Amino acid sequence: MFKSSELGDELQALRIEMSRLLDMPGNDMFDAARSHTEALAEQIKAALNELGETLGQEEEHVEKLIAERPIAALASAFALGVAIGFMLRRH
Repeated sequence: MFKSSELGDELQALRIEMSRLLDMPGNDMFDAARSHTEALAEQIKAALNELGETLGQEEEHVEKLIAERPIAALASAFALGVAIGFMLRRH
């Protein structure tokens, strides 16, 4: 449920951060923004690398399933194509 004390704490933290940023000279603010941006970029790179590894593993798994059951995979792809065709025809 919504708690006003949490909102008050968040607003207080925001006020403190804004006053700190407004008291900074322009170069310091730019440096702080750059460091935050670089940290965010590193987090995004790490997440994309992890996603790439996961997708590679899943791709291998899907290839194995298709190789084990080619007729079932073909029938599934056909059925999916028919279903998408019906949905697109309605609109």
